[in-house]
Amino acid sequence: MNEFDAAILGLVQGLTEFLPVSSSGHLELGKAILGDDSIPSESLMFTVVLHAATALSTIVVFRKDILEIFQGLFSFKWNEETQFSLKIILSMIPAALVGFYFESELESLFGGDILLVGFMLIITALLLWLADRAKFTGKPVSYRNAFVIGVSQAIAILPGISRSGATISTSVLLGNDKSKAARFSFLMVVPLILGKISKDVLSGNLAESTTETSILAIGFIAAFISGIFACTWMITLVKKSKLSYFAIYCFVVGLIAIIFGYYAN
Repeated sequence: MNEFDAAILGLVQGLTEFLPVSSSGHLELGKAILGDDSIPSESLMFTVVLHAATALSTIVVFRKDILEIFQGLFSFKWNEETQFSLKIILSMIPAALVGFYFESELESLFGGDILLVGFMLIITALLLWLADRAKFTGKPVSYRNAFVIGVSQAIAILPGISRSGATISTSVLLGNDKSKAARFSFLMVVPLILGKISKDVLSGNLAESTTETSILAIGFIAAFISGIFACTWMITLVKKSKLSYFAIYCFVVGLIAIIFGYYAN
C-alpha cells in the first residue's frame, strides 16, 4: 500500500461511515468487479487507525453533546443526559450480541455474494425512501425506540445494508425528531467503534504490523477530514429530507448488482 492508496481508503472510510450507501456493500462489489487482488489489502493496524479517525470525527462534531452527557453522568442525577447514555448503551446490545455469537457466520457473508449485496442495497433504498417521506415528527428517542434502532444496527452488519441509513430511517419511521434521529445514530456507533479498536489492540496482533507511519498518518487524516464533512452534511440532509437522492443511488446500484450477479452465476 502506498500513500495514494492510503488517502483513497481513508477518504472512502470517512464518507461511507456516515453517508447511507453501505461501505461493506461497495467493497464487496469492488472485489467482484475488479478482483480481490486489485484492491489494496488493509493491515489490521491501518483498519484500526481509520476506525479511530471516524470515531474522532464524530466526537469533534458532537463534542458539545458528548460533554453534556459526561456532565450529566458525573452529576449522579437522573437527568436527560443520564437517560440518553442509558439509551445509547441499550442500543449497542443487539449488535454486540450478534457480533459475538455469530462472528464466523457473518464473515461467510463477505465472500463476494453480489446478489445478496444487490438485494440489501434495494432494502436500504426502500428504508431511505420511506424515511424521506415520513411526516413531521418531534418525539424524543424512547428506551423502546433505542432498542429497536439497535436491532436495525445489528441487521446493518449485512453487506449492502447501510448502518447510518438503517438506524436513521428506523428512528424517523418510529416517529422520532429527524435531527435527534441523526444525532442518536452517529453517537450510538462511537462506543462500538471504540470497543472494536480495544478488542484489536488487546488481541496483540497490532504488534505484527509493518505499515509505515506515513501511510497510517495519511489514512487517518483523510478519514478524519472526510468523516467530519460527511457527518455534518448528513445531519443537514436528514433535516431537509434529502435522503431520496441516496435512495435512488442505492436502488440503481443494487439493481445493477443483481443483474451482474445473476449473469455472473
